Amino acid sequence: MKHQTLDQLQSVADVHAEATPLIATRGQRLERWAQLLEQNPDRCLGALAGTEYISAEVRDRMRSAGSPITVAFEDPIFRAQGLKEDTYGEAKRFFELTDWQLHEIVCHCHVGATMPARWAATRVRAAVSGRFGFFAWLRGVFML
Repeated sequence: MKHQTLDQLQSVADVHAEATPLIATRGQRLERWAQLLEQNPDRCLGALAGTEYISAEVRDRMRSAGSPITVAFEDPIFRAQGLKEDTYGEAKRFFELTDWQLHEIVCHCHVGATMPARWAATRVRAAVSGRFGFFAWLRGVFML
């Protein structure tokens, strides 16, 4: 290990003194998730198949590479605040969602095998407002 002065370190290191912003409430976490999805609104995301038909144990371990949950897990702030993996059960725990709410966001029965990220963002925002349903979804699609 080589000893260097602070001035020497600053000339070679890319140091950021920013603290991770605290996203303390459920609503703040869900809103950030929606914003992350909207950063690339046309990104094609994979849906999870049949979440309502699978036992709770299996459902909690479900994942799909490139799902809306994956977008959340890709965020370093969410990982720093405790999002451990991109599984259904971990998203349910971290975002404080019911099975029904998370089903509305990620299940293929609502969107097919894939969905654009902007659709997922609309569904996440519906979880914030508590307003799920076809007309709430349709309104969100046309307002983006």
